[in-house]
Order: sequence, then structure tokens, then C-alpha cells
Amino acid sequence: MRRVGLLGGSFNPAHRGHRRITLGAIAKLDLDEAWWLVSPGNPLKAGASDMAPLAARLASARRMARRAPIRATAIETELRTRYTVDTIRKLKRRHPRTRFVWLMGADNLAQFHRWRDWRGLAREVAIAVVARPGYDGDALAGPAMGWLRRFRRPARQASQWTEWRLPALVLLRFRPDPTSATSLRAADPDWHRRTRVRSPEN
Repeated sequence: MRRVGLLGGSFNPAHRGHRRITLGAIAKLDLDEAWWLVSPGNPLKAGASDMAPLAARLASARRMARRAPIRATAIETELRTRYTVDTIRKLKRRHPRTRFVWLMGADNLAQFHRWRDWRGLAREVAIAVVARPGYDGDALAGPAMGWLRRFRRPARQASQWTEWRLPALVLLRFRPDPTSATSLRAADPDWHRRTRVRSPEN
């Protein structure tokens, strides 16, 4: 069985913070690799005026993932899925000999209760939440954590996640990285116009 972490997001653009938390999760969870799922369109960010084209975001993710056990992909375009729970279910059927764990930042946990069938998602894969300065309080006090708290596992057991009964959640802490896509876009709104792109295939 391969052990793969999944980190979804807009990657608008991808940056060193994405890379750092992914490499940290790979080490803590003893993963073979991680896949970045560059979203064709986040339902919670519909209509965002500063969302770069998928091809540019995927290109930035592939560049940031170089020389690391990270695979940047836009596989949701092939799977024709819009919601994470549907993506997870299709990936599990497609890769029956792979065990997946969902990676997310504390900022996403704070709004996890707004995701489509989020409880169903938690029953499909273990979830590893990476602490993020400024968001941890809201995440731990949010509606989703109110339900998930009973399924929390100790961080010292993180590498044993394939043995956990689902739902299961673990909180991971790494040295914080202040980089954010929002600040990068503010500093360079036209970043995507100078990005060399390839076709956004899997």
C-alpha cells in the first residue's frame, strides 16, 4: 500500500508555505508522496475576481513542487468533480492499493462545516490539520471541530494513521511560514501573465 497525502486548494499562486507544510506532513505522517490537487474552481470562492487561470496556477504548483516528493495535478478536471468528497471517493476507487490522508490548514478547518458532505469526507479518509498562526483559535472553536474533537488522535501517533478507525483527525505543528497567496497577489497582481504554462492535464 502506498501512503499518499492530498492537499487541495486554489494555489493562486503556489508558494513556499505550501511546500513547507507538505514536506512537514510527509515526514510526520511517513508518506511516500503528496499530491497537490489544484482546484479548477473552489465553490467557496466562486466569482473571485483575482483567481488566475487553472493552467497558470498548475504551472506555479509544478514549479514549487520540483525536486520534492510532491505531485502537482489538476486531476479534478479529468474526474469531473467539483467537491472534495466526490474527488476522494473517485480517487479511492481508481487507486485501490493507495491509502490517502487529507491535508488541510487550520484556516480550512475553521470553515470545514461549509464543505459539501464534510462528515462523509471525514468517514472516507483520515484528516491531518496543520496549525496556521492566526487561525488556530477559530478552527478549534468551529462547528466542524465540535463534531471532530471526539475523533482526535495524538500527534505522536501521526505515522500510524493507516491503522486508525475513521473518522480520525490529527493536529500537526511546524515552524510557521508567513507566506500567503493573498500577499503575493497584492505585491504582483499580474503574476500569472508571466507564467509559462502547459496543458492542465493530470
